[in-house]
Amino acid sequence: MKRYLIYIYVALCSITGLRAQAFADSTVVYTKVMGDSAYAAADYATAIYVYEQLLENEGEAASVYYNLANGYYKQGEIARAILNYERALLLDPSNEDIQFNLELARSKAVDKNAIVTELFFVRWIRSFTAILSADGWAKASILCFIILILCLTIFIFAKNKKTKKIIFIFALLSVVSTIIANFIAADRKEKMMLRESAIVMEPSVTIRSTPSVNGTELFILHEGKKVKIKDDSMKDWKEIEIEDGNIGWLPASAIERI
Repeated sequence: MKRYLIYIYVALCSITGLRAQAFADSTVVYTKVMGDSAYAAADYATAIYVYEQLLENEGEAASVYYNLANGYYKQGEIARAILNYERALLLDPSNEDIQFNLELARSKAVDKNAIVTELFFVRWIRSFTAILSADGWAKASILCFIILILCLTIFIFAKNKKTKKIIFIFALLSVVSTIIANFIAADRKEKMMLRESAIVMEPSVTIRSTPSVNGTELFILHEGKKVKIKDDSMKDWKEIEIEDGNIGWLPASAIERI
């Protein structure tokens, strides 16, 4: 009887200790400064943990994804570095540091990106829309609309014909700018919501002709490769496409969505 009481006492102490530890962990307030300090001290594992806690508790932030990616890169986890650089770039598409480090991480991956030829105006449009984030384009749209209202107000009260003509031109430009900025903001917001791209996280994965292990083997992809999800209707399998147009199926567990 005494032995059973001892067992019960030890069990209660263990449960109490676990609860106390959980409570202690839950009361820790993680900050970016803590992660940056750990990173500066080359304690990359701690830095990664802190940054991931920040993302989980406070939501997405380009700077946190960027630092998280740097931590993974320092630890040699190239696939996770690429994944988080891509997430950072999605939120801050014009950031040159993110772009540079992403390309550096991609150079370490087994599968290199195929060179895709684009028409010059397509490349220009892509670069132009990447100047601002979705929120940045939304703010630009609001600013253009405010300018439009001011132009219309001045146009109504202006008496000089030359002034009216100039203001009218500015008003037209403001209308066009408002529409364009609003369209780009909506497009970038949709891309952020859909998250159609993903990164291969397994060392290697066989791409098959059908969503089954019995499907014909088409080609092999390695960790760090970026793919586009074409068919997201199945839970365990995803149809993907790579930049050269090749399409196939892989297990959903092999990739992580950007």
